[in-house]
Amino acid sequence: MLHQASCVAIGGRGVLLEGAPGIGKTTLALQLIDRGAVLVGDDGVSLGLRDRQVWAAPPPRIAGLMEVRNVGLVPFPTTEAPLALILRLVPDAPRYVEVAERTDMLGHAIPRLWFDPAIPAAALRVELALAQHGL
Repeated sequence: MLHQASCVAIGGRGVLLEGAPGIGKTTLALQLIDRGAVLVGDDGVSLGLRDRQVWAAPPPRIAGLMEVRNVGLVPFPTTEAPLALILRLVPDAPRYVEVAERTDMLGHAIPRLWFDPAIPAAALRVELALAQHGL
């Protein structure tokens, strides 16, 4: 299944970045890559089941490419990873989260947080969210 989102792997765990065009998915992915994450897919991710988990993989047509605004298509190394967390990027995300909600992805409940990518230290906050709420 092809899913319209960006995704990176942090420590071998996939973080799916969903949101409207222009919200900052690629920018956040670049910040995470700068901190050691590996690209899975930009603006498209192949999702499938493997070993009773949802896995994210680079989509065949655009594997290894990121469309970086004001730069163009830039090649990056890619990987596959089991999906551990979904971040829905929105400008008005809740300030405090006690428990991540769960969303169905290919018949599996995946933790999902509403996340504002414009707040400072966004990449660090993603890493903390993965540690706190990810599978």
